[in-house]
Amino acid sequence: MGTPYVVTRSTTTSAPPAAVHALLEDFHAWPRWSPWEELDPAMRRTYSGAERGPGARYAWDGNRKAGRGTMEIVGSTPEQVDVDLAFEKPFPSRSRVEFVLTPQATGGTGVEWRMRGELSPVMRVFSLVKSMDSLVGPDMERGLARLRAAAETPAG
Repeated sequence: MGTPYVVTRSTTTSAPPAAVHALLEDFHAWPRWSPWEELDPAMRRTYSGAERGPGARYAWDGNRKAGRGTMEIVGSTPEQVDVDLAFEKPFPSRSRVEFVLTPQATGGTGVEWRMRGELSPVMRVFSLVKSMDSLVGPDMERGLARLRAAAETPAG
């Protein structure tokens, strides 16, 4: 049994919840906002399963920074999108990613991005030097800023 961890970041956007939700439940839209998409311009991406929502799958294989892994949307409601995340490289790990959307009185959306999982023995040793929060949190902050911009700007 690994040591549990949770990393959480949040933002608010002027975009309505449906616009944010559309960017989250469609892996084809993730290159517009994901902070990890630019780590390897030559990264190979494979989409399978459903076009969007539960059952949609995304696999990537990239350089050392991007690594290799898969994601699958396992839950989607207007208020939340849940993703199972599995890394194969740089080291094996599984996490649950949750995006919680809260409609704002202004018509905008509060977005909370949570990543939870368990630290493997290798990750536990690494976390003595750099915590999961300090490792992933800044990327999540960058991703939320990009998500906010993408949701507020029509695709085109």
